[in-house]
Amino acid sequence: MTEHSPGDVAAAEHRTLAPTAAQTTAENPWPLRQLSVKVGEYVARMSPLWVEGEIVQLNRRPGSGLSFMTLRDIEVDMSFSVPIREHVLRALPMEPVPGARVVVHAKPTFWTRRGSLQLEADDIRPVGLGELLARLEQLKRVLAAEGLFAASRKQPLPFLPRTVGLICGRESAAERDVVVNARRRWPAVEFAIREVAVQGPKAVREVSAALRELDSLPEVEVIIVSRGGGSLEDLLPFSDEQLVRLVAASTTPIVSAIGHEVDTPLIDLVADVRASTPTDAAKRVVPDIQAELEQLTMSRSRLRTAVRSRLEREQSTLDAIRSRPVLENPSTILAGRADEIRARISLARTLVGSRLDRARDEVGHLRRQVRALSPLATLERGYAVVQDAQGTVVRDPQQAAVDQALSVRVAAGRFGVRRTEDDPYQPPPTP
Repeated sequence: MTEHSPGDVAAAEHRTLAPTAAQTTAENPWPLRQLSVKVGEYVARMSPLWVEGEIVQLNRRPGSGLSFMTLRDIEVDMSFSVPIREHVLRALPMEPVPGARVVVHAKPTFWTRRGSLQLEADDIRPVGLGELLARLEQLKRVLAAEGLFAASRKQPLPFLPRTVGLICGRESAAERDVVVNARRRWPAVEFAIREVAVQGPKAVREVSAALRELDSLPEVEVIIVSRGGGSLEDLLPFSDEQLVRLVAASTTPIVSAIGHEVDTPLIDLVADVRASTPTDAAKRVVPDIQAELEQLTMSRSRLRTAVRSRLEREQSTLDAIRSRPVLENPSTILAGRADEIRARISLARTLVGSRLDRARDEVGHLRRQVRALSPLATLERGYAVVQDAQGTVVRDPQQAAVDQALSVRVAAGRFGVRRTEDDPYQPPPTP
């Protein structure tokens, strides 16, 4: 049977009686050693893994067989202490100097006494150029599939920006190239310059912060991100996914002027305009005042020539119209029209007179016909119409009684008679 020391027994009893993390209170807390033990137990269960980072410090201890390396994250300010065997470092094909990008196979360990986490490495490999290119190509395909490189989402540059934002290295030649060439082209241009780290571990963070700041300023109408040439490793910050997405989300037009013509970081593909050099960026952002003045002078000359030519054409047209006989002597056309009107008036009078004569003859002829057919004409020949008191024409002697008053209508008028039994008329004897 194994014997235990009093300290082990007390520790075992304490572990038995100690509450879980969720059960701790201000009256019944864990001692710090208990937390350290629990964290150490949790970390000890983790499996070895490959991690990537940048060497920022290497402390080699000859004779001890062990070196200590500080490995920093590529994008954010976070680092781990990494103890590694000297023979592993000697097996590297390159010298592990600060700034080198590596992948390390390590086991996370937690030192309970110091409360610190570190990585115990058993293998280390440099990140080669081919691997970097492969990663960039994969990221490029992903961003292209999302449409971040599409021409339809790119914004046009303003013709004459009030203020140009410039992100560049500290006291860099790229800054001088942009500012000098831009002011040579347009002396009144203003710059909002943010000098940042353009390579190394701080580059992504500082460039991103400057870009956010300039994008938030309403007076800044275009932003230039500029850097001189360099190796692929030097330009890697400008292919960082976080920075590329930030450029894509910017509301201010972005001009990328990174490296030389042959350099194409991913920021060039997502920017609204890609300039081959910082000098080219200055030419794209502001117009050339001399060229604009020449263009203005040429436009004025063309406008003056066009107006003069138009006036000459119109004057020629007016002269041609004025040279016509009708406009030289307007009374000519009036005289011809007056003769025509007089002739038409004479013709109208002749036609109307002829029509009236025919109508007069027709009226006389009709009058004679009416008179010939009128009963009054019959009366004028000696005939009479006899009517009773009711106006009934007496056609038969039997219609009127003896001594009945009758009305006789003759050509000259009427007179009354009475019906007698004998007819007083005695016709003359027949010869």
